Amino acid sequence: MKLIIQIPCYNEAETLAITLNDLPKELDGIDAIEYLIINDGSNDETVRVAKEWGVHHIVSFSRNRGLAKAFMAGIDASLTYGADIIVNTDADNQYMGEDIAKLIKPILDRQADLVIGARPINETAHFSFIKKRLQRFGSWVVRKASRTDVPDAPSGFRAYSREAATRLNVINDYTYTLETIVQAGRNQMSVTSVPIRTNPELRQSRLMKSMWSYVKISMLTIIRALMWYKPLYCFTVIAAIPIVVGLIPTIRFLYYFSIGRGDGHIQSLILACTLLIIGFITFMIGLVADVIATNRKLLEDIQYRARKQEYGK
Repeated sequence: MKLIIQIPCYNEAETLAITLNDLPKELDGIDAIEYLIINDGSNDETVRVAKEWGVHHIVSFSRNRGLAKAFMAGIDASLTYGADIIVNTDADNQYMGEDIAKLIKPILDRQADLVIGARPINETAHFSFIKKRLQRFGSWVVRKASRTDVPDAPSGFRAYSREAATRLNVINDYTYTLETIVQAGRNQMSVTSVPIRTNPELRQSRLMKSMWSYVKISMLTIIRALMWYKPLYCFTVIAAIPIVVGLIPTIRFLYYFSIGRGDGHIQSLILACTLLIIGFITFMIGLVADVIATNRKLLEDIQYRARKQEYGK
C-alpha cells in the first residue's frame, strides 16, 4: 500500500521545509510513503528546498496556473507513480502532519473514498469572526448541493482513494475544494470527515484577494457545479419564478374578462404572456442542459476507463 503526500507550492521556500519536516515517515497499514510537490511557477527557491530535503517527485509549471490546476497535476502524477492513497496538504504547514494517520484510516478500513479534515474553526485564532461564519455558511451550502455531510468544505487537508482520484475531473480554475465535494457526492462516492488540528499561522492566505472576493467565487463555483450535475432541477427552479409571477396577472386578466371588463386590462395579459414565455424558454434550456449533462457523464466514464488503462491499476 503506497501513500503519496502531495503539496501544491507557489513561492513556498520559507515554509516548505517546515511543512515537510512535520509529515509522517511511516504509518500503520502503509508500506511506502512518498512526497510530491507541484511547483506552480514559483520564482523563489521552492524547488531547491524540495530537492535538498529529499522530495521524491517534483512537478513543475513554467508559469503560475492556479491552485486547481496544480492540484490536478499532482493527482495525475501521484496516480502515475502508483499511489493507492493520495493525501493533499498545504505548504504553509496549516495542518498537522501527525493527523494524516486519522485522515487515511477510513480509506484503509474501506469505509470511504474521500476523507476531508474538519478544522476546529471556532477555536482557530487567526480566523476572524466573519470568516468563521462564512466558512460555516459555505460548508452548509456545499452539503446541500452535494448531499454529503461535510462540516468543513473549504479544507484542503484531504485523502483520496485511488478509485476516487481516478474519477476526479476539476474544471474550475480557481480552487478544487468545493467542486470535488459536489462531484463526489453527486457521483455517489463515499465521503466522510475526521476532526483535525491546525498549526499557528505562518503567513496569510494567498487564495483570496479579499473575503468578499472569496465568497463570490465560492458561490459561483457551487452554482456551476450544481448546474453541471443537476441542470434540469436548477433551471426548473429558475423557470418557476417568472411562471408563478406570470400567473398573477393572468388570473387578474381572466377575472376581469369573466365579468366583461377585459378590454381595459390588456397590459396584464401582455405582462403575463411575457413572463410565461420567459419561464417556458428557461425550462427548455434546462432540458437541453440535462441532455448535455448526460453526455458529460458519458465522457467522464470514458475518461475514467482511459485513466484506468493509463495508470495500469
